[in-house]
Amino acid sequence: MWTPTCLLGGSGVTDRVAYGHDADRFVEIGSLTKVLTGTVLARLEAAGGLGFDTPLEECLDEVPRGTGITLRHLAEHTSGLPRLPAGLTGQPTGPPDDPYAGFTETALRESLRELDRVTAGRQGREEYSNLGYAVLGLALTTVTGRSYQQLLDTHVLLPLGLGAGAMTARPPERRRLVPRDVFGRPRPLWTLTGAILPAGGLWSSCRTLADLVVALLVARRFGDPAPSWQRGPSLRWHDGATRGSSVVAVAYDDGRWVLVHRLGDIAGTGTTAQRALRTATPPRPDRHT
Repeated sequence: MWTPTCLLGGSGVTDRVAYGHDADRFVEIGSLTKVLTGTVLARLEAAGGLGFDTPLEECLDEVPRGTGITLRHLAEHTSGLPRLPAGLTGQPTGPPDDPYAGFTETALRESLRELDRVTAGRQGREEYSNLGYAVLGLALTTVTGRSYQQLLDTHVLLPLGLGAGAMTARPPERRRLVPRDVFGRPRPLWTLTGAILPAGGLWSSCRTLADLVVALLVARRFGDPAPSWQRGPSLRWHDGATRGSSVVAVAYDDGRWVLVHRLGDIAGTGTTAQRALRTATPPRPDRHT
């Protein structure tokens, strides 16, 4: 069975929307959400408020004193927090399994009371952490008194001209593009609207996501990209995967970029992105797309 695929890119890349995909419908972007969370923090710091070096204990009353964790540690995956909250595997064992359904804000706040024990001896070592981004998102919303969506709209989407709600955890159902089984029935999705949202719960159309990649990584509309992006030689990238969707966004410092979303596994999405990048060419000096 062919996998619904959307490939968008810059100069030299042939855009492709195939096998039932739709570049204008909302799709899950999984952990690519993290770059939005990190960008919100960067924008707050630029405005003279909350910043990367703010101690976490100053943001959340539940955090024990003296952990030494800053918001930068959370953004850069060096807080020492594990990948997932205790008791969650992040992997389905079969429908209707929904590993994040019980991960509420209340549960997250309770877990923070033992943060010094959970992170003991590991701070400073990079360890990719969904839990860390859940904590970062909670810190941002608690200190500002605004919802995650309000922060996203105000500090990222509206300044980039993408529109409020262009990325959201709750898109209209009629505008969602979801994975389906061999009989055409929608597959069950994970619940990612709770505390895990800042780590992986956003939906976006591929066109909006491509505009974001160009704005943040090619045009550098907000200056140096947030440290939420993964880095390699002369490039920044991030991927994301949920129960049935996967996405990869890559941009080189010379302006080459690719975005791939598939209603399929992350390995195939990464391979598609790598192939597309082989055809990519740097943009002319007067253009970014």
